[in-house]
Amino acid sequence: MNLKTSLSAIAAITGLTAGSVLAADFTIDTYGDYGNTYLEAYSKDFSKKHGVEFEFVTNNWNDHHNKLATNLATGEGAGDLVFVDTGMIGNFVSQGGFLDLTDKMKSLGVDFADFAVSQGKGNDGRQYGVPVDLGPGVMYYRRDYMEDMGYDLSAVFRDFDSYLDYGRELKKKDILLVGNASDVAQAIIYFTVEEGNGIYTDAKGKSLITSERFVRAFEIAKTIRDEGMDGNIAAWTNDWYEGFKQGKFATQMSGAWLLGHLNNWIAPDTKGKWGAANLPEGIYGSWGGSFLAIPKQSKNPEAAWEMIKYMTTEGQQIEGFKKIAAFPANSATYDDPSFAEPIEFLNGQKARMLFADIASKIKPVLPGKADHIADSLVIQTALQEVLDNGRPIKEALKAAEKQLKRRMRSL
Repeated sequence: MNLKTSLSAIAAITGLTAGSVLAADFTIDTYGDYGNTYLEAYSKDFSKKHGVEFEFVTNNWNDHHNKLATNLATGEGAGDLVFVDTGMIGNFVSQGGFLDLTDKMKSLGVDFADFAVSQGKGNDGRQYGVPVDLGPGVMYYRRDYMEDMGYDLSAVFRDFDSYLDYGRELKKKDILLVGNASDVAQAIIYFTVEEGNGIYTDAKGKSLITSERFVRAFEIAKTIRDEGMDGNIAAWTNDWYEGFKQGKFATQMSGAWLLGHLNNWIAPDTKGKWGAANLPEGIYGSWGGSFLAIPKQSKNPEAAWEMIKYMTTEGQQIEGFKKIAAFPANSATYDDPSFAEPIEFLNGQKARMLFADIASKIKPVLPGKADHIADSLVIQTALQEVLDNGRPIKEALKAAEKQLKRRMRSL
C-alpha cells in the first residue's frame, strides 16, 4: 500500500528549508500499524498543512523484511529510510547494507534504553539501527477468566508451575490457557538469557541451543500441548484473531505493542475484558520493537536522518504510543502524564506504568548475525516437531544446532 505524507513538516521542525536536502523525493519502507494506523493519520495531517508530499510503502511483516533482504542484497530498491524489527536487525546489520549512525546518534541527545541500543549495534560496536519503539514482554490476560472467577493474579503468575496449574483448572471449564504453546517456549527462550550471552549463541559465537534454557522451554510447552491446554492456533492467522474475539484462550504473552493491535483491529469489541501483568517468575525481556535504519543505497540520507530525529522526539514518541501502543524508545517520555492515564481497553488499568517498569528492567542481549536463522530452526522447526510430531526434545535441539552450525559456516 502506497501512502503519502509531508516533508515540509520535517522542515518546519528541523529548520531545514524545502529547497535543501528535503527537496527531492523521499521514501520510507515500513510495516504493520506504523503504516496502517499511525503514519496514515500523520501523513494526512502533514499533507493538509504543508502540501508537500513524500511516499512511504507499507507491507505486512514478512513481505516487508523479505523485500528489504532482497533490496540490500541487490543494492537497489530500498527506501531512503527503513523500519526493521528487533528480530531482524542483527541479520541486516551484519550484511553491511546500512549507514553507520554512531556519531549522528550521539548528537541526538536522546536517552534510549540500553538494551535497545545494544540491539542496533554491529559486531564492530558501531550503531546502525536507531530504536524507535520497544517491546516490553507482557502477559495479557482475560479478566473474566481471572479475577471474575476468583483467581489471584499474583498467585497464578508466580511461576510457570502455577501458570500450568491455572491452565489445568481452565481446561475443566473448556477454556484454553493460551492460543499456542510455542509462545510460552519463546518467552522462556528470549527472556531467561544468561548475562553476556545472545539468545542462541554466547559471546564467542558458540551455540547455546542444547542448553538447559531451551530444554526447559520445550518441556513446558510440551506439557501445555500434551495436556490440551492450548489450541495449536498459529499467530497472525484468522483463527488466532477469532480466538481473541471469542475469548477462546485466557492469556497471551507478547510485547506491549499487542495492545494496539487488539484495540485497533483484532478484537476491539473485547474492550474492558483484558488486563496486563508481568510474566511468570518475574522474567523480563524484549518481545519485538522497531528500529530505523538508513540503507547505503539511500538517495536522501540527510532527509532520512532528519526523519529519525523527528520520530524519536518526545512528542512523536508519545503520539505513537497513544495511537498504536508503540512503546517509546525515548525513556524521557516515561515521566509524561499520559503514562498515568487509565487505558479503557484494559478496563481502566494504568498499564503504561507497568510497561515502563518492565522496560527499565530489561538487560541487554547480544544480537547475533544468525538469530533469524536460529529462530527458524528452533522455534519454527524443532519446537513444532516436538509439539506436533512427538520428537524427543534433546534430539530435536541437537538436530537444530547441527543445522545452525552448518548454516553459519556459509554466512
